[in-house]
Amino acid sequence: MALLTAGSRREIDPRSYPVFLYFLVPLLAIALQSFVTLHFSRFSILDLPLLVTIYFAVLSRSPIAATFMGTFVGLAQDGLTHRPVGVNGIANSIIGYAAASLGARIDIENHVARLILCFLFTFLYGAIFNLITGRVLALEVDWSWVHELIRAGVNAVVGVALFALLDLAKRRD
Repeated sequence: MALLTAGSRREIDPRSYPVFLYFLVPLLAIALQSFVTLHFSRFSILDLPLLVTIYFAVLSRSPIAATFMGTFVGLAQDGLTHRPVGVNGIANSIIGYAAASLGARIDIENHVARLILCFLFTFLYGAIFNLITGRVLALEVDWSWVHELIRAGVNAVVGVALFALLDLAKRRD
């Protein structure tokens, strides 16, 4: 009966997380990304803060909240890298907005949909990041289509596994 009377998908799916996980998971992703990348340079192909931004954006289905979350996660990530401050913040905010907008329209519980979303958003993130770095900041950009496709594929596969792991923490209201 709830399916017939619900005005939006947000009312149909009443799952949420404990409030502390909205802060803990992104901070853990940023810390893990920063720490492991320092010791293993190959790990830089994976972007855990981006995947966490995509997950919470799709889950929230609120473009405004997802934009703010993407901005804060990106700025925190910028603070721990040698990149110009704001580049990850801008790119993550755009991805957060787009992911939340799509999350309200598609079935996010489907693993194939999650795989496709992670792939597309990771590729889009790379394009936005390189556009800002190369065109706006006029810095040298090392863009490779093959590398970006591989990066998007790796992040998509890890993203589906990460999303399944994060789904375990959901609670029913």
